[in-house]
Amino acid sequence: MKNFFTSESVTSGHPDKVCDQISDAVLDAFLSQDPNSRVACECCATTDFLVIMGEITSNAKVNVEEVARNVIKEIGYTDSSIGFSYDTVKIIVKLNSQSQDIALGVDNSLEIKECEKSENNNCDIYDKIGAGDQGIMFGYASNETEELMPLPIVLSHKMCKKLEEVRKSGELNYLMPDGKGQVTVEYENGKVKRIETVVLSTQHKDCVSTEQLRKEVKELVIDKVLPSEYVDKNTKYFINPTGKFVIGGPNGDSGLTGRKIIVDTYGGKCPHGGGAFSGKDPTKVDRSATYMARYVCKNLVASGLCEECQIQLAYAIGVSKPVSVMVDTKGTGKLTDQQLEEIVVKEFDLRPSAIIEKLQLRKPVYNKTASYGHFGREDFSWEKLDKVNDLKKYL
Repeated sequence: MKNFFTSESVTSGHPDKVCDQISDAVLDAFLSQDPNSRVACECCATTDFLVIMGEITSNAKVNVEEVARNVIKEIGYTDSSIGFSYDTVKIIVKLNSQSQDIALGVDNSLEIKECEKSENNNCDIYDKIGAGDQGIMFGYASNETEELMPLPIVLSHKMCKKLEEVRKSGELNYLMPDGKGQVTVEYENGKVKRIETVVLSTQHKDCVSTEQLRKEVKELVIDKVLPSEYVDKNTKYFINPTGKFVIGGPNGDSGLTGRKIIVDTYGGKCPHGGGAFSGKDPTKVDRSATYMARYVCKNLVASGLCEECQIQLAYAIGVSKPVSVMVDTKGTGKLTDQQLEEIVVKEFDLRPSAIIEKLQLRKPVYNKTASYGHFGREDFSWEKLDKVNDLKKYL
């Protein structure tokens, strides 16, 4: 059976990603001074205008506006004539403290409250933190690529990252920060067969012709990252298909934190619970539990217990233990999905406090997650394969 699957990515200069990076840079700035900071920071951007808003409770002292301007500058928005620049953008900061009603559930979980009422009062330290909100979170892994990720999203990220590299290096000095890419992969009987279609749109200066841009972007970006074994004479390319793309970034389209959650995860291959990551400290299970779900799935696949794995976790606000755990191996498991669910609960502590400690999530590591995906990159703790040997005993 033949079918096609498509995933997209965007560059760091895409307006939504500008906002994600600012939100996570603010988070990192607070965590670097106070690892216990509670942060929920969001941004919205448009022509020469940025709003930074949310709830932050911390002992840290951070110049939030300065953090934002540094991020914008690093991305490459340094020319005021294009309608968005680090030195001219007007920034409004509106940050409040975390709601005391939410803090009550996070600081003292339902389990801790019940334990303190009991006679022995022998409470588990990992029950201390309750989930920061209700919600559902998904994780995914497959043996389709060496990253244990779906191929379409891996290639889309690599293509957009390469586009940024040739812009910042000056190799293609007419490129500007905004851009997005898309890769369609043909599958046959569930296995990768070939690349069907490639789409890449990049913002550029008015001095370059569409013909030159298409030729050089194809040679220096697309051809450098797409595996030659998957490309054939029938692979289609759409490079700046509308032609001109001079007006871009927040001047061409407004940006918003958390609007690229499928780009951030698995490119649509796996369901998404709906919660964004950027700007949220790890007590928010939208972020920490999704990272843990990826960690669990990746280790299950790498151990050989399955070829593909999807996990759903669900939490209630103020409760430390998940209210449900679901494993779906799409028929590839060496054991039943129910047996794997039991193994997951036994081998992985899914309480927020335990997740934070296991994955070392109080460190300021989040800004680098905000572009080119949160998964499939070896420099993150949730990508480690340190549970593989523990899981192999179940084979």
